[in-house]
Amino acid sequence: MKPPIHVSGHGSEEELKLVLNLVRPRYFVPLHGEYRQLTRHAALAQHLRFAGLEDTFVLETGDTLEIDHMGARRGGKITVGRVCIDSGSLDDVVEDMIIRDRRHLSEDGFVIAIIAINKHTGKSEGLPEIVSRGFVTGDGAALLQDARGVVARTLENSSSEERSDWGVMQEKIRMDLKRFLNKQNQRRPLILPVILEV
Repeated sequence: MKPPIHVSGHGSEEELKLVLNLVRPRYFVPLHGEYRQLTRHAALAQHLRFAGLEDTFVLETGDTLEIDHMGARRGGKITVGRVCIDSGSLDDVVEDMIIRDRRHLSEDGFVIAIIAINKHTGKSEGLPEIVSRGFVTGDGAALLQDARGVVARTLENSSSEERSDWGVMQEKIRMDLKRFLNKQNQRRPLILPVILEV
């Protein structure tokens, strides 16, 4: 049976001094701990100044240390931080723009307006469908119903030339829905109008 003892695994100040005296480094770089702990550890090594210690370096994240035949010295800074990896993509590293888009989607959600257009008459077949994810909560059914009305009015108020150009119609629907939804709840979901030819 093991005794109920737990130790930190970190050396005490006297133990660290003992190791420094035994090793007598020419250069000293404390590596483990918070900044305040690193500076205290570096200060412990100062007593070796007259025993061959040339310099101590307390490095922060992104700092570099260059070591060559002339000795050790601070190098330049390097860019550090999180690297997001997308396992399903061709290029594993995810660009900042994609992260920004995903953050926007996670905060404001998306709304898809699905409009069925008769290919012979150019008119919509019934009311548009509105699909939403991550956007409405609680009484969202009423808001989505009103959004359907906004899309229907945009279709009705469009000229026959506009209705014949689906790119123009998609942009009109997107802008009208964006204005409406932003006015209703001050959120900016991603809006995707989808026009289906039936």
